[in-house]
Amino acid sequence: MPFTISKPMRFGDCDLTGIAYHPAYLSMLVDVNEAMFASFGITWQEIMFERKLGLPTVTMNLHFVKPAVYGDTLDFAVHVRSIGRSSLDLETEVRVRGDIIWTVRQRIVLTSTEDHKSRAWPDDIRAGLSRYLEPKDEA
Repeated sequence: MPFTISKPMRFGDCDLTGIAYHPAYLSMLVDVNEAMFASFGITWQEIMFERKLGLPTVTMNLHFVKPAVYGDTLDFAVHVRSIGRSSLDLETEVRVRGDIIWTVRQRIVLTSTEDHKSRAWPDDIRAGLSRYLEPKDEA
């Protein structure tokens, strides 16, 4: 089951014609990913400042289908496709009124903020992420 959340397309996220400015989508995606972690009780503040861990994105593949406009509500569904030793593969679908407007496949790697080397997922974070684990059918 995916993590789901809705976000409004705000005026400041759009160009002068009222169409979504694509970098705003990436900012929204960061907010959505942060909310997913918070949904199982782990804040990014705790991860970064107390545990001294980072969550950099190492790959991202975006596909834009059609634009959102000022006033739209974007419905995000984040699917955890795999959890490796230190990696996390996410696939996010973004819809407006049921229609897909963009998708993103993303790999995040857990790293130390001190030496920037990968670290294994702590058990509590892995357990939280596993709530949303649904590997993609390869059929």
